[in-house]
Amino acid sequence: MPMQSRVTIAMPAFNEEHFIEACIASVQAQDYPAELIEILVCDGRSTDKTREILARLQAADPRIKVIDNPARLQAAGLGLLVKAATGDVIIRMDVHCEYAPDYVRKCVETLEKTGADNVGGAQRAKAKTPFQKALCAALLSPLGVGGAKYRSAEAEGYVDTVFLGAFRRRVFETVGLWDPAAATNEDAELNQRILESGGHIYLSKEIVVHYFPRDSFKSLATQYFRYGKGRARSLLKRGSVPTLRPFIPFLTVTGAAATLLVPVLWPLAPAVFATYALATGAEAVRVGTKAGVGAAGIATIWRIFPTLHASHAAGVWAGLLRYLRAPDWTDEAERIPPRKAQLRAV
Repeated sequence: MPMQSRVTIAMPAFNEEHFIEACIASVQAQDYPAELIEILVCDGRSTDKTREILARLQAADPRIKVIDNPARLQAAGLGLLVKAATGDVIIRMDVHCEYAPDYVRKCVETLEKTGADNVGGAQRAKAKTPFQKALCAALLSPLGVGGAKYRSAEAEGYVDTVFLGAFRRRVFETVGLWDPAAATNEDAELNQRILESGGHIYLSKEIVVHYFPRDSFKSLATQYFRYGKGRARSLLKRGSVPTLRPFIPFLTVTGAAATLLVPVLWPLAPAVFATYALATGAEAVRVGTKAGVGAAGIATIWRIFPTLHASHAAGVWAGLLRYLRAPDWTDEAERIPPRKAQLRAV
C-alpha cells in the first residue's frame, strides 16, 4: 500500500447539526493531500438541520458526498459507506470527536509501517464540565474499564481493538462489513472477526483523537447498559471473546449480587461490599488526586465506578436474556467484492 493511498473518510451521522460542520472542517484541515481524500457522510435521515448543513458544505467541497441510511443504525450506515468508498484506506470517523491535523496521515503511515489490517489511536477523553473531568479520571483507571490498552495515550502495539479505526479495504472483502443489526459493540465485533481470520490490529500513540464523554450519571448508565447488551450479543454471536476484560464488571457485580440472593452466601455479603467500597474509594482518591478534581470530584468518581459496573452488568444480563431467546444476526457477514471484480463488472 503506497504512502499516497486514496483515503475514504467514513462518517455516520444522525441529528448532528451542532457538530457536523466542525467535524468536516477538521477533515478539511488534515495535512494529507486533499485530492486523495473523499469525505462520505451516511445520514440516518436526520430530523434537524444536519442535511441542510451538509448540502451547503457539499456545494463548497465536491469531495463531500451524502448517503442516505434508512435503517438509521450506525453499523448499517458504515456498511453503506464502505460500499460507496473508492479509497484503498477507509478511515472510520465519529462526528463527536476532535482529530489532530495529522490524523489521516498517521493512520496511513501506521498501516504501512505495521502491515496491520486495522489501526487506531487511544480513546482520549476530553472534559468540558466537572462531571466529565471526573469521568475522564475514572475511565483511565483499571477499575473503570479493566485496564483496556486503547484507553492509554502511551500504549503502543498489537491489541484486540482500537478506537474507531483505519482499515485496509481488503478487510471488508475478506472479513466482511460491520453487523448491520448491531446497535452497539459493532467495532469490537468486527475487530474480533479480523483477529479470528488471522489479521492484526495495531494501537499507535501517534494517532491522536479526542472525544467528549457523557455528562451525567443518567446518560452514563444508559450508555453502559447499551454497551453491556451489545457485548452479550457479540458473545452469543461469536461464541467466544478475544479477552475477558470487558466482562469483569459483569462477573464482579453478578458475584456480589449472588451474596445477597443466595442464602448460603449471606455471611459473605458484608465483607464483599465493604471490600468493593474500600477498593473503589481508594482508587477514586488516587486517580482524582492525580487529575486534580478536588474533594467533590473524588466523590463523583467514587459514585461513577458502581454506575459503570452495575449498568454494564445489567446490560449484559439483559442482552443474554434477549438474544438467547431471539437471535437477530446472520451466520455470514456481508462482504464487498474485490476491486478487480468491480472493475470487470463495469
